[in-house]
Amino acid sequence: MADKFAIVTGASTGIGFELASIAAENGYDLLVVADEELVEAAARDFRLHGVSVDAVQADLSTIEGVDAVMAAAAGRRIDLLCANAGRGLGHGFLDQDVADWRRVVDTNITGTLYLLQRVLKSMVARDDGKVLITGSIAGFIPGSFQAVYNGTKAFVDSFADALRNEIKDAKGVSVTTLMPGPVETEFFDRADMLDTSVGASRSKSDPADVARDGWKALMNGDAHIVSGWKNKIQAAAAHVMPAAVLAEQHRKMAEPGSAGSNDAGHR
Repeated sequence: MADKFAIVTGASTGIGFELASIAAENGYDLLVVADEELVEAAARDFRLHGVSVDAVQADLSTIEGVDAVMAAAAGRRIDLLCANAGRGLGHGFLDQDVADWRRVVDTNITGTLYLLQRVLKSMVARDDGKVLITGSIAGFIPGSFQAVYNGTKAFVDSFADALRNEIKDAKGVSVTTLMPGPVETEFFDRADMLDTSVGASRSKSDPADVARDGWKALMNGDAHIVSGWKNKIQAAAAHVMPAAVLAEQHRKMAEPGSAGSNDAGHR
């Protein structure tokens, strides 16, 4: 058993898988979490680094799912949390089923906040711990045809900034927000966005590169990291461009049937 213990959510594929791999390489025992059986196979890969790895299949859109994660941690001190689990949803808001958009909200916001609250209380009490929250540059952009997802990321980005200020007296605790752009993961397939410009784009970031950026910022105790120079430019532009212009640009990326148009987008 290692001296360090980390929880990584959304760890079966993509950014979460890469973050868990880096944590294992750096000697952290792991509790990896996802809402699919593939997390068990991922855990076998992480064990190759010589650390102890437990896997939990849990629905992090529910309070019960988060409670299952904390129960699996079995009271062990959590030195690091990568709150990476997230869910997307394409198409127009009026065409989406309530159950679908609610699961996006409950995964990206409710489950994330509950997990953060459960983990951070003990970190702040002992004045030691690191947290990485996967936000997105999507939080800066009105997300036409991805409105609920972008709205949840705007919440996460803002919430992390507020939380960081609330716990600023706990000097040994850091909260870092990782904000990628479009990443080559299963995200767009699961969000039913493969027929969109952003979904079909071949210029998405490599999740391993995004994870390395996030890990470096996490270890440095940085507040934010926008991964990728193109995304840094897009994020900066989003702060000065009118919302209507941003929404129209996003429409061109995310409207169903827009595949084949200019490459652009976000995670």
